[in-house]
Amino acid sequence: MKANLVYITASNLEEARKIGKELVASRLAACVNIIGNMNSFYWWEGEIQDDREVILIAKTKETLVRELVEKVKSMHSYSCPCVVSLPVLGGNEDFLQWIESETKQEPSNNS
Repeated sequence: MKANLVYITASNLEEARKIGKELVASRLAACVNIIGNMNSFYWWEGEIQDDREVILIAKTKETLVRELVEKVKSMHSYSCPCVVSLPVLGGNEDFLQWIESETKQEPSNNS
């Protein structure tokens, strides 16, 4: 099993909690961490934006990343949300096995 961390930003804590809870409830992620009160500078529609956002970090397996991304996009208030996946190259094998056991065994066909 290959594990991935999925980095997601949200507009506020309420949105982050809604998305995070759904990802865990649907077993697309074994765990989601939420980090609040992040300052973001980014280009959007030709201007530099200066906003407060919330970070989500989802722990999942590689085979579920596509479905997880689609779920986030379907729930997110942004038209182009930040949802990026990073492979886990090592770590606590017991924890990585826990991710495997707490996520869906097969991705659904409707992703």
